[in-house]
Amino acid sequence: MNYVEVKQSTCNYCALGCNLDFYVEDNKIKKILPTKGYPVNDGFCCIKGLNLNKQCTKFKSSKLPLLRDESGKMKVISWKDAFETFAFRMKSIQEKYGTESAAYLSTGQITTEEMALLGFIGRCCMQINGDGNTRLCMATAAVAHKQSFGFDAPPYTLKDFEISDTIILIGANPVVAHPIMWSHIRKNKKAKVITIDPRRSETAINSNLWIDIKPKSDIILFYTLANVLIEKNWIDRKYIEKYSEGFEGFKEHVKKYTLENVEEKTGISSKMVMELAEIIHNGKRVSFWWTIGINQGYEAVRTAQSIIDLAVITGNIGKEGTGANSITGQCNAMGSRIYSNTTALYGGRDFDNPKHREEIASILDVPCEMIPKKPTIPYNKIIDKINSGEIKALWVIGTNPRHSWANNEEFEKAVQKLEFLVVQDIYDDTDTSKLCDLFLPSVSALKKEGFFINTERRLSAVTPILKKEKDELTDYDILLGIGRALKVGKPLEKWKTPRHAFELIKQFSSKMPCDITGIDYEMLVSSKGIQWPFKKGDILTSDERRLFEDNKYFTADKKVKLIYEDAAKKPFTQTEKFPYIFNSGRGTVGQWHTQTRTREIEFVKNSCFTDPYVFINYKLAEKLHIKENEKVVILSANGHKNEFRVVLTRNVKEDQLYAPIHYIETNSLTPSIFDPYSKEPSYKYVPVNIEKVSEVRS
Repeated sequence: MNYVEVKQSTCNYCALGCNLDFYVEDNKIKKILPTKGYPVNDGFCCIKGLNLNKQCTKFKSSKLPLLRDESGKMKVISWKDAFETFAFRMKSIQEKYGTESAAYLSTGQITTEEMALLGFIGRCCMQINGDGNTRLCMATAAVAHKQSFGFDAPPYTLKDFEISDTIILIGANPVVAHPIMWSHIRKNKKAKVITIDPRRSETAINSNLWIDIKPKSDIILFYTLANVLIEKNWIDRKYIEKYSEGFEGFKEHVKKYTLENVEEKTGISSKMVMELAEIIHNGKRVSFWWTIGINQGYEAVRTAQSIIDLAVITGNIGKEGTGANSITGQCNAMGSRIYSNTTALYGGRDFDNPKHREEIASILDVPCEMIPKKPTIPYNKIIDKINSGEIKALWVIGTNPRHSWANNEEFEKAVQKLEFLVVQDIYDDTDTSKLCDLFLPSVSALKKEGFFINTERRLSAVTPILKKEKDELTDYDILLGIGRALKVGKPLEKWKTPRHAFELIKQFSSKMPCDITGIDYEMLVSSKGIQWPFKKGDILTSDERRLFEDNKYFTADKKVKLIYEDAAKKPFTQTEKFPYIFNSGRGTVGQWHTQTRTREIEFVKNSCFTDPYVFINYKLAEKLHIKENEKVVILSANGHKNEFRVVLTRNVKEDQLYAPIHYIETNSLTPSIFDPYSKEPSYKYVPVNIEKVSEVRS
């Protein structure tokens, strides 16, 4: 079969950023193949990537905006009317209640150029608060990096999986969540793979050693490990003295975390802790990897830093096959963290730094007063201010908080207090879209131009695979339309196209750790991608580059900071009323977040439960007289309850439950508790009880 054209682009699901070859004929995708030779996936990808062409096929939104009329029905309106409605209603609310009476919630799913433009429109022009759904998954890593390294800088390359001799996975399940990452691990035939997880996950099953830790006791384990390593002198004293700061305080701090009480607090025997310490000591290239299981916790930042501390004191950082490495979730979470103008001013700058504000104002050719002097209030505070009546308008872009927000029924209650809810999405039937007053339909990334930044800092091109049809707009087009309706005027001229935005982003990055001034967009197209930093004048000599190989960090004194704190008291404990611990995470490789896109893949749809389900240990089920496939009600300490179908397993402990996040019922049970530094929700730990449906209804 002859195809007119083959186009290479980046998958818009997870943070691996696989590249794919799209075979296109008559503006239709006939075939998708993983790009051979691309460093991330090299001819391999998961089922989601192979089915990217299914987006917006079975479930199609209106190509034109929808506005809720006085009767409550959604009616089709023109784009002109939609932009004018947005501008008029937002301005009216701000004039009546104050500038910060509006806010937005964004995503890690749009291009970096779109994120940057949104940050300009929302934060600079409208002067409102705006956060992203990356707060729900990666804020912990971003804060931990910035405090310890001096910048939000994941140091690794995926190649490190292949050359490490000891791979320690913490709260991570790449077999399901990042299968391409797992393929890198599988290439390494010599490495010892250790998984630390309360659940015997798919990754734990395929590891050399499973450390079955009590939920949310990780920080105690790592401080105990550090104490043992220091006492045994199994540390790299030269590295500590030359390149770190705070060791003596850290050494004193961890003395209280002893082998004598480690089992009581973590469930891990002192013998096993010693064995793990010996494995780390004997390893020549030890790498530590964490993701959501750590990030989504009530003391997540300090836990992530306890992992960083272990890597530093053993000298396992800045070298091949080593590192304290955070794994990112969404396709462009890294772009969001650095260039969305929310938690960090463009390029990872600080909002409260006058010099930084002046630099950005100069690049944008706008008065310095337009640049916010403080970072946005975080996601949870935006919801709080809606509930308190301080925020009256909310603009949601490419995310589904009615489903994904912690304690998500509280989000629906908050929506009822809004005067104006706008949703901008590729689907008009998401849980959040169904609640909105104005719906702005966007196209998928298959029709966009721009770039993503993956979990290892790799920039890769998003190439328009398909042409837009009549009335179709990208998120970039929509943002420009909103900007014009808001009468932004001359400052918007610098943002005419995604290519213009790309050049601005390069300027934003100049002289920052994430400097990409040496990259032209053409260098990304049909290439192997380029990891930041890549400054003007740099020559690309390798497809994989890691940070800190020169032992210089981004702090003022160029040293990594050892940061520590006493383990926090659990906000909830198991009681007679709530005797079990409820955990959540991915269900299958094919399911993605709230399933809006992957529901269009027939294989995924047919291989997954329609109803929410929960894994329960066989022994607990026997004790409670619960059978496979029976429905139960799970009651949460947060005050909510929902029905789940029972799946029996030996892979969760008898006093623990595990449910996939892909069902709205799961997050209704999670608590409104947040890490004090990152403000990331604590999704992974809440006491619950179980009742049989028959007992509840009788």
